[in-house]
Amino acid sequence: MRRRKKKKMKSRWRHLKRHQQRNTPSPIDPDAIEVDINFQPDPTDLVLSSVPGGELFNPRKHKFSDEELKPQPMIKKAKKVFVPDEQKDEKYWSRRKKNNLAAKRSRDARRLKENQITVRASFLERENAALRQQVAELRKDCGRCKNILARYEAKYGPL
Repeated sequence: MRRRKKKKMKSRWRHLKRHQQRNTPSPIDPDAIEVDINFQPDPTDLVLSSVPGGELFNPRKHKFSDEELKPQPMIKKAKKVFVPDEQKDEKYWSRRKKNNLAAKRSRDARRLKENQITVRASFLERENAALRQQVAELRKDCGRCKNILARYEAKYGPL
């Protein structure tokens, strides 16, 4: 009787040692994982989200900082000051042109950022749906494995 117990204990000990020697997977960088999803954004959306003359916007790779995604405070418009025609000299028109160009650049930059955020949000929604699908499948697989393990342990005892 004692020999059997010793033999059984040795067998379990070997089994445990074998599992301890098994290599565990190394940690994975979450940014390195690419989810296989069918995401084909409208080419015009990509063009509208890209800096003219620059690289095409890639919604898979682009990350926005927390600062970029913060809501901007509403700034009240200053009251327009009427300038009489006799005060509209060369300096006035030069400043008006510069201000108009700055306003246009600002509006274009805001529109570009909004387009990028929209395209990125669309990509993330699709990726999220794909990941939820994967999680559901993995949970099913895990349930099946637990079921198989439970049947094995019921028949042969715990591992």
